[in-house]
Amino acid sequence: MNEITNLLLQLVAIDSINPDLVPGSDGEEKIARFISNWFENAGLEVVWEEVAPGRPNVIAIARGTGGGRSLLLNAHMDTVGVSGMERPHDPFIQNNRLYGRGAYDMKGGLAAIMTTGAAARKRSLRGDVIVTAVVDEEYASIGTASIAKNWRADAAIVTEPTELNICTAHKGFVWLEIESEGIAAHGSRPDLGIDAIAKMGKVLVDIEALDRSLRSSPSHRLLGSGSVHTSLIQGGQELSSYPHHCLLSVERRTVPGETSQKVEAEIAGILDQIAQSDSAFKASFKTKMVRNPFETSFEEPIVQTLLNSASAILGYAPEEIGHTGWMDSALISAAGIPTVVFGPGGEGAHALVEWSNLVQVEQCAEILTALAEDFCA
Repeated sequence: MNEITNLLLQLVAIDSINPDLVPGSDGEEKIARFISNWFENAGLEVVWEEVAPGRPNVIAIARGTGGGRSLLLNAHMDTVGVSGMERPHDPFIQNNRLYGRGAYDMKGGLAAIMTTGAAARKRSLRGDVIVTAVVDEEYASIGTASIAKNWRADAAIVTEPTELNICTAHKGFVWLEIESEGIAAHGSRPDLGIDAIAKMGKVLVDIEALDRSLRSSPSHRLLGSGSVHTSLIQGGQELSSYPHHCLLSVERRTVPGETSQKVEAEIAGILDQIAQSDSAFKASFKTKMVRNPFETSFEEPIVQTLLNSASAILGYAPEEIGHTGWMDSALISAAGIPTVVFGPGGEGAHALVEWSNLVQVEQCAEILTALAEDFCA
């Protein structure tokens, strides 16, 4: 068994379920201690950054000799839960696939950047290679938010799984809550009651129409269009009463160029239009969370260096892709650090069966090491 496969086995064997997703879970402290010790043994400078109680980032630095460009490599340590999985933390290998929770999302990428950091330590690079193993990507991204605030580099690579393709864009999202107001009354008194759930039905129809309109006009060359859907609805108190309140949770997925202000204007427009035709309609909304979309130019130096390194090792040029999901890359990029997403493949993010492609994990580390030699020389 080679070194990086053995490392990935050890990472997957450590339970690092995000406690904000599954209350009572161990969180990232145990895996952080393993990673910290591993880097210390590899001779890197290690910084322990406790972002929240028991939630530490591990930053390992392969110091350069000076004068070269710095490179930040980022991967998250936390995973989602394991309900229904068999052997989630008892990893096994079959047909060059390593199975277990987190193998694909994203301990394969974590193993690759750890190996790259150790390799950079042995080389006489002029620039620093900064490896950041972060907490909480699966919930609120407090780990990478702290990295983006406190650390600087000339470029960054986030090793979320891309099947060794080069991801230069991904979608963002806006979460909103819409609340409609009615008047509570006995079910036998329609003259007194106003049905808040029925009023929300008009909002549902218009949101469905907005989604059709968005998807009929794709605006991004890699990501297509934004979208909107209703996720949760709550209202009413019992069968024999008019409901005085209804709460609708909405998710609007955004592409580069679409802002939270645009999304809020869309929702405000829907509510205003309904109110103009229905004097009994009363509703308001609030924005609960915003995660901006991400995009970087394919001509950015870090992207071109990655393309050259990957092409030389793979024997073909990786494809430029966009990703539908949101990633921590958006936070690093928003901090002014040119960023690209590149990682090994596999299957089963958040699924009952999850595996990482061991050949691609090894290739990813080899490519990132070659990139560091070029970019940080």
